Amino acid sequence: MARINDLRSFLEVLEEKSQLVEISSEVSINHEVADITASLARGDGGAALFTNVQESDMPIFAGGVSSHRRTALALECEPQSIIDVMGEALESSNGVPPELVKEADWHDNCLTGEDIDLGVLPIPKHSRGDGGSFITGAVTVTKDPISGRGNLSYNRMLVLEKNILGFNVNEWRDVGTFMKSRPDPDAPFPVALAMGLDPSVMIAAGVRTHVDELLIAGAIRGKGIEVCKGKTVDVDIPARAEIVIEGNIRPAQRAPEGPLAEFHGYHGEMWDSPTLEVTAISYRDNPIYQTIIPGWYEHIYIGNILPREPLLRKHIRHIDPNADVIIPPYGNGFMAVIQIDRDNPGTPKNLALAAMSAHINIRNVVVVDRDVNMHESSEVLWAITNRVHWDRDVFQIGDAQGHEMDPTADKRGISTKVGIDATYKRERREYGERVAYPSIDLSNFLKG
Repeated sequence: MARINDLRSFLEVLEEKSQLVEISSEVSINHEVADITASLARGDGGAALFTNVQESDMPIFAGGVSSHRRTALALECEPQSIIDVMGEALESSNGVPPELVKEADWHDNCLTGEDIDLGVLPIPKHSRGDGGSFITGAVTVTKDPISGRGNLSYNRMLVLEKNILGFNVNEWRDVGTFMKSRPDPDAPFPVALAMGLDPSVMIAAGVRTHVDELLIAGAIRGKGIEVCKGKTVDVDIPARAEIVIEGNIRPAQRAPEGPLAEFHGYHGEMWDSPTLEVTAISYRDNPIYQTIIPGWYEHIYIGNILPREPLLRKHIRHIDPNADVIIPPYGNGFMAVIQIDRDNPGTPKNLALAAMSAHINIRNVVVVDRDVNMHESSEVLWAITNRVHWDRDVFQIGDAQGHEMDPTADKRGISTKVGIDATYKRERREYGERVAYPSIDLSNFLKG
């Protein structure tokens, strides 16, 4: 039985496993929240709960799914089972429909009409290159006006006025498709923004699929996610959210929006985006605001790693049933590392090609042996340094289709993909086994 069903139960699990850091010193939403959270993620220091926010009485939570270890806790599985759990959840036949309820946690408080003010929320300025205060940790909840299918996604939202957001719409995401499919594509489009959620919902929202992502969240938890109708919009909103913003996207009323730190590690450009007029702000008593640090580890885990690792593994295991693969966060979603028991000199190249073709984002693939910890960047770099003959073990695929936001690609996403065979070539030279020292629990030796 799933223990996690909302943000607060997730926080309890994180605290029990020493993966939650409470920051009680006063911090500002202007860069400090983001700086501290990013530093914690860089050193795998845990998720952050800021309880003394200078500009607000609301605490802020960040970094819940920003490491392999915390992702496993969010999925309620062992770290080595993450891809298995995600793979099962992504199978459409395993989807569990949401459960409609009449009451929601966020019904405790509601602002409408003249009382609406986004300033009640501690919306951070994250990176110093950002164009203002952005909502990044909200899951966008919409509904297809034609089929009635629900949808979860992420959209960056810039605060413009107390009741107006700049709402970035990627043309290839469902929100944009839904709006265009209507008889009047410029009519107001109802939407809800849910914040402070069960991480299963946040993980599911990062998946690009043709089914309601709530089915995926239900599959992760093994039971339907509770949803409730909005107060001012006709969409099914997670009932256990901490905060809900409702409103209407105005496709024809646009405003400059951006820049914002993006997953590729640079600031995304400014767009002339639709605006969202807020019709209600609801929140539970003593709410917790949740943010995702843009362009950093949690952004990459949710948007690039968890939805795609099962796909890559499926492709490479057609070639080698025992191969393993990860998309490391330091590669910003463009890199894959494959681990194998090498038995044929041609297999690493075939596996690299399979990973590149599995998803357009993957353009750098490194193949390593079992004696290399593929989760450690220093280990992967060691293998590249000590097992790669640059003339023989590196190959390129020029003019391949990649992501249009890839910094190395042209505006169409055309770039060069690279495979690196960093396996041990015993047929060239025999070195024997690597030097290895076991991990030791130092607490037994450092007492006092």
